[in-house]
Amino acid sequence: MEQLTALDAGFLEVEDSDPHVSLAVGAASIVEGPAPTHEEFVAAFAARVETIPRCRQVLRTHPLDLRPPEWVDDPHFDLAGHLHRIALPHPGGDPELFEMIASLMERRLDRERPLWECWIIEGLSESRWALLTKVHHCIADGIATTQLLAKFSDDGDRDTFAADVGAARKGARPPAGLTLNPLSWASALARSAFGAVTAAEHAAIGAAELAAGLLHPAPESSLNGPVTTMRRYSAARARLTDMHKVARAFGVTLNDVALAAITNSYRAVLLARGEHPGRDSLRTLVPVSVRAVDHFNVAGNRVSAMLPLLPVDEEDPVRQLKLVHDRLTRAKASGQSEGGSAVVVAAKRTPFALSAWTIRLLSRFPQRAVVALATNVPGPRSRQRLMGRRVLELLPVPPIALQVRTGIAMLSYADTFVFGITADYDTAPDIDTLATGIEQGMAQLVAAARARRRRKSS
Repeated sequence: MEQLTALDAGFLEVEDSDPHVSLAVGAASIVEGPAPTHEEFVAAFAARVETIPRCRQVLRTHPLDLRPPEWVDDPHFDLAGHLHRIALPHPGGDPELFEMIASLMERRLDRERPLWECWIIEGLSESRWALLTKVHHCIADGIATTQLLAKFSDDGDRDTFAADVGAARKGARPPAGLTLNPLSWASALARSAFGAVTAAEHAAIGAAELAAGLLHPAPESSLNGPVTTMRRYSAARARLTDMHKVARAFGVTLNDVALAAITNSYRAVLLARGEHPGRDSLRTLVPVSVRAVDHFNVAGNRVSAMLPLLPVDEEDPVRQLKLVHDRLTRAKASGQSEGGSAVVVAAKRTPFALSAWTIRLLSRFPQRAVVALATNVPGPRSRQRLMGRRVLELLPVPPIALQVRTGIAMLSYADTFVFGITADYDTAPDIDTLATGIEQGMAQLVAAARARRRRKSS
């Protein structure tokens, strides 16, 4: 029997702390052609689920959290209980699909059963259908979820963009030697001022920066606060070739380009809501994978985090991009990612009951520092097929929790890059404005890159 790590179990504790949230992550595959029959659907997944243990396992918990929850085989596993079918109302375009995705994702998964389900969504326009897959976050992070989706496809887990992630290339491991004692972080900060530090001290500096960011409340904003049980969903699209051109033109990363487009959109939304976008208005949780390439197919969460301030106070898109790049570079150099990883490692050495009670207590306090979530998930490099049909598009669906009212998941698939946006229903009626703003921000960066190349060639 495998036990949940403190990080995996933390997602259960956070979900338990707020009856309005569901911490399932999702992805919708948009597929061409007629939808499969129910018999074809069940037969295809019956074979594939056999190769994925978590799809046939349930959680066994222990009184008072004296031991971590364990994954055990479900003696009553019934595949039919996880495969569902629903149809969109006419005309079956993006608005109808997005509303259906939001409605299906806002419902919690039943913990008495394996924590996943799939929905065939019929009635899409242009002779298409969709497959929405929901997996609880305690099972998988972004990369593990895309690997799971790949196993559901006809092609299996072929090459993905995940191999380009820094941790995967380096086979990174979090530095050892960091404790949960903040005094050690402070001493590492002091030593860093006088010379080189060890890997553990570097991680301690990063952990101290993360802690400082979490303890510094953001200005009051409509982006942060309690959420309801209902959700909205929308998506923005970009071409990977365009994003690469921008990255090359300005000497930044693809992730910098994506975050700059998000920055531009949040600025526009805040202004439209009559709010002032200041320098510290958008502290953003940016998850960072620490998953080595030989662990792509291992379930669970292997992530750390950075907490950059996205420059919504800056109006010029190119200046926004440069500031995003500088701040992400600074966060990486300071060891925020290593610090987050080392804290997770240290938590593993803490008695599980203590870590579980701590997370449960902290998650019940109103969190006012982090205002947005932006997670970048590398998807398949080539187009997939599902039950003999071509997958045209993949739409990521992130959860929201802990007072954060909007979350954005970015997914690269073949030659496309999609921003999937989840928002609280009551407090983000302008979610489509956020999606449009991302596409407009990307268009501005593409235009600026073209102008820069023209100036260089003239």
